[in-house]
Amino acid sequence: MKQERIRRIKDGDAGTGPIIYWMSRDQRAHDNWALHYTWETAARSGSALAVVFCLAPQFLEAGLRQYAFMLAGLRETEKNLAALQIPFFLLTGTPETVLPEFIHRHNISLIVSDFDPIRIKRKWKAKVAERIAVPFHEVDAHNIIPCWHASPKQEFAAYTFRPKVKRVLDDFLEPFPPLKRHSIPWQGRVPLTDWDDVRKNLKLDRNATETGWIDPGEKAGKKILRHFIQYKLIDYENGRNDPNQEAPSQLSPYLHFGQISAQKVAIEVLRSGKPGSSRDAFLEELIVRRELADNYCYYNPDYDNFRGFPNWAQKSLDEHRREPREFVYGAETFELGKTHDALWNAAQTQLVKTGKMHGYMRMYWAKKILEWTENPERAQEIAIYLNDRYELDGRDPNGYTGIAWSIGGVHDRAWFNRPIFGKVRFMSAKGARSKFDVNAYIAKMENIQT
Repeated sequence: MKQERIRRIKDGDAGTGPIIYWMSRDQRAHDNWALHYTWETAARSGSALAVVFCLAPQFLEAGLRQYAFMLAGLRETEKNLAALQIPFFLLTGTPETVLPEFIHRHNISLIVSDFDPIRIKRKWKAKVAERIAVPFHEVDAHNIIPCWHASPKQEFAAYTFRPKVKRVLDDFLEPFPPLKRHSIPWQGRVPLTDWDDVRKNLKLDRNATETGWIDPGEKAGKKILRHFIQYKLIDYENGRNDPNQEAPSQLSPYLHFGQISAQKVAIEVLRSGKPGSSRDAFLEELIVRRELADNYCYYNPDYDNFRGFPNWAQKSLDEHRREPREFVYGAETFELGKTHDALWNAAQTQLVKTGKMHGYMRMYWAKKILEWTENPERAQEIAIYLNDRYELDGRDPNGYTGIAWSIGGVHDRAWFNRPIFGKVRFMSAKGARSKFDVNAYIAKMENIQT
């Protein structure tokens, strides 16, 4: 694997003691560069190897909907790891509390983690590094091009980021080598996780119920990918902006939880032989836009607040912040989907009932929250809360960046000046009607089943 994928949070090389992979963002046993690196390092040093996952009792706005999907995927991952003779440990608690104790008790000589630009994950890693005395390495197993290698700075927009991606993309689309069984046994007892008991003891918000339209896990993700390539990819370009069509791949929950590799998806799509325009449109979203979101959250510490918006957008929104709004709603009205706008309410219904929302509607949804709240800060706060609480793929750079694009012009340009929005791009129900059958979408959401 390419060395550019690896960096050292705490310098040093592995000793002869056991090595652990602290699995977090990339929850799979296959096509996982962080696990490959851990395996190769353990094989070279003749060390035992284990995978450790820290189950935090709370994570941002995630509730049972998201935890249940994640735990089902982890159950499958534990089974897949066992087939490779790699033990799996589920530790309950925040990483800075449970990981250092595990490392000390098992005389771990190296810890490897996967990469995540989200603030809370970076804080966890910093605190763990402070409390351990062993080397700590990080591998970007989520992006095809490692985030720190793709660009050394926050990119202004897709058009500044895209050329950097295209210059090196072929170099990083390397095939995943098969992962062999690890020959060095773990010394000591390896408990088999009681997943039913873990789930039963979750003390989480259960109002966002589980969804029945999608099966979690690596195997299910690969099945969805095969179905998308065979039946839906050909129409992706024409249908991706129509919420009434089934053009979206439905891969985002699997990508968010790391149950499938974005690089594996890209390789399979490129091998498919499908028409270039739809293929290229999908790869633009999968690679350029998705990795641009990681770039934004990694280099901008204010990715989830007003200070993270570009200067032109902050200035423009400030100039219009005291203008009267025809409608002003609180968080509860938005959450219940009881605004005056049937199209917006339909999108919120889809979000609450299914844990997903069509990409075009996500943009419209967030922009209307800006239009119907007292200020941009409150609009962003409400949008993030709803997205993170109900979306299966919430709490993710894509979500934070998409909301910042909609409300604060991130990765966009200044448009014509108008009330409330200033120079931030405007979207309207009239514009939506020119793109798709709005009435059909509303009717569909009124009768949607979870």
